[in-house]
Amino acid sequence: MPLLLSDSPVTVAVFGLGYVGCVTAACLAKIGRRVIGIDQDEYKVQSLNAKKAPFFEPGLAGIVEETVSMGMLSASGSVREVLEAADVALICVGTPSERNGNLGLDQLCRVCNGITAASAGRRRPLVVAIRSTVFPGTCEEVVMPILGNNPALQVVSNPEFLREGVAVQDFLYPSLLVVGGQDRAAVELVAGLYRELPIEACLVSLRTAEMIKYACNAFHAVKIAFANEIGALGEKLGVDGREVMATLCRDEKLNISKAYLTPGFAFGGSCLPKDLRALNYRASRLDVETPLIESVLASNREHLERGIHAVLDVPGRIGIVGLAFKEDTDDLRESPVVTLVEHLIGKGRNLRIYDPHISLDSIYGSNRNFLLNAVPHISGLLEPRLENLLAWADHLVITQKPAGDVLKLITESGLPVLNLVGVPELSNPAAVRAGE
Repeated sequence: MPLLLSDSPVTVAVFGLGYVGCVTAACLAKIGRRVIGIDQDEYKVQSLNAKKAPFFEPGLAGIVEETVSMGMLSASGSVREVLEAADVALICVGTPSERNGNLGLDQLCRVCNGITAASAGRRRPLVVAIRSTVFPGTCEEVVMPILGNNPALQVVSNPEFLREGVAVQDFLYPSLLVVGGQDRAAVELVAGLYRELPIEACLVSLRTAEMIKYACNAFHAVKIAFANEIGALGEKLGVDGREVMATLCRDEKLNISKAYLTPGFAFGGSCLPKDLRALNYRASRLDVETPLIESVLASNREHLERGIHAVLDVPGRIGIVGLAFKEDTDDLRESPVVTLVEHLIGKGRNLRIYDPHISLDSIYGSNRNFLLNAVPHISGLLEPRLENLLAWADHLVITQKPAGDVLKLITESGLPVLNLVGVPELSNPAAVRAGE
């Protein structure tokens, strides 16, 4: 059944109201789409319908409140009810790593089975767009067989490129928009959801769209590890690694981009480690040698070990600034700082932690479970006020880039600082104190 493109309003169902799904749903509603979010987690559904974001992400709370109040955004737990009104189903569920590095597709398969059951006998077209990160071939080999031969359903890939901490800005001012599929009308319909944004969509094949996300994340991960290795080697040679990389980045013709090319701490989070494990797993199964990609996680572990050893050399009481895997997010999954804290506790070190977006009362679900499993006694280590941490600590360890007010308090404290993330201002505290 061909898709009929028209100027009539398109209703979008967003499956999964986590970091990607909730930001996608709220921002699509903000640019004029009628959006219904769906999630098994009743807390997320109730939060959204109560005009509240279910987690912290800069700028998200205001958009959720605005779009729900306008009637452009709502949430439900009923797949059948949501699909009755939907023209497009965006699947934004997690695809976590399995023990062998392969992707876990349980959530994706569950959602697809639900769509299949709810779409039995459907005649009105529905585009099923996979926004979750999946390996090339997943749409053809997993999603399409589950959806069956229903001619009303078309499958496209629409990978997300949202960075936690700046996800709203990344959505509204994107640097890349990719839609891939076998049916041109379905691809154009999904690309049209974003037509108000200042970006031209890249319309590609289905497997190409799936692979682009891995190519981007692998490249980002390689850049981080590369810069950290140059920084570590430079330190041993008496060379400023930041100066080396800053000079390298001036070649914008051959070196492409400055993004991530600053020596700092180990990378973590829910995307880069997982996607690298998946690439390594699939390459090994295909007997394809990919030594650079295989080396990145090992390099990252080595860099984390260097950071751990550097912190173990710090004397006295240690105040750690930052617990999430990066600034401006409350996501703790695979945060290298959690690993750092585990090692410090194991060595009997006296420490406390401050992160402006982390408190046990506010983190939820897998985020909270990950932290409590890794550091069961974390409640006694979290310090809710930076001033208290500064008054207690003998030495500070900076594990994520501090906001301006936090940076000012740190420099004014006069405490010695181990700057794991290479914040330039902490190399010249007088400039911050002077307001430069």
